[in-house]
Amino acid sequence: MSEQTVTPGATGMPAMPEAPPSVNVFAPPVLPPDVPDASPKPPRRVLRAVARWTAAALAFGVLGTGTAFGIASLERTDVPGLATEDDGRWDYPELSLPALPAGSPRPFGAGNPAEIHHADLRDLLLPAPAGAVPDKKLPGGWISTETFLDAYRQQDRQSVAQLLRDAPPRHIAARGWTMPDGTVSRIYLVRFNSTAFASGMIDDLNVGSSAGTPLDRTDTTEIDGSWSSQNDFENTSSFVFAEQAPFGAEHVRQAYTLAGDTMALIVHERSGKREADRVPFQQTLILQNQLLA
Repeated sequence: MSEQTVTPGATGMPAMPEAPPSVNVFAPPVLPPDVPDASPKPPRRVLRAVARWTAAALAFGVLGTGTAFGIASLERTDVPGLATEDDGRWDYPELSLPALPAGSPRPFGAGNPAEIHHADLRDLLLPAPAGAVPDKKLPGGWISTETFLDAYRQQDRQSVAQLLRDAPPRHIAARGWTMPDGTVSRIYLVRFNSTAFASGMIDDLNVGSSAGTPLDRTDTTEIDGSWSSQNDFENTSSFVFAEQAPFGAEHVRQAYTLAGDTMALIVHERSGKREADRVPFQQTLILQNQLLA
């Protein structure tokens, strides 16, 4: 397959006169660490429907001013299941929402029923934490369809490529890095022409009760019982998985998030017989979801 770069047209991005309010990222209740959620999982379509009805009910109450999230200063007891003295969280920079084109609404505001992200997709990528070594192939900019397909096993790339031809994305952006402990983190944001295409891609990848189309270097991947749907932000739905022992040369944690017209794929991978740590993976997922929500 030839390399086809996905590059949007140039768009002016003047600063917003006002910005949304500070958000408490870790509002969900504390979960016991590493204890599976024994409650039955509702169907994915039900989860998405509930999230969207909730978003509609709350849309009029979430507008305001202020830009910084102030995430770096949150108390550890605010983090679900992560309330220990040394919980292994990574040191991310303070986050803020990117500027929007003049007159464009936020994706889940009352004036945006189509749930479209108008901000530059690259600016919605979570920045790397302190101590990270950037991935030269995923520097935080636009990537080609071919580069995105590298996330999947060789034998499955053709079928995923066909899905992307059937519902071509508008833009794909990605950032990756490696931490001092050897954990490799990759975040892909895929923006489609509508929420229906984004939701359809999740379905076509067979993501839900299973991880669906396998990622590269994965073996037996199952639902991560330490993650609850209550940890999702309003307007987002996440599907979280982890490789189970015995795994191969790497241990992989992965999550898909559906947020309006955008699908996110977050991957943490650690080589050797050590598992990729749960705490920084869930931290990465939560922070990336906040930027999309």
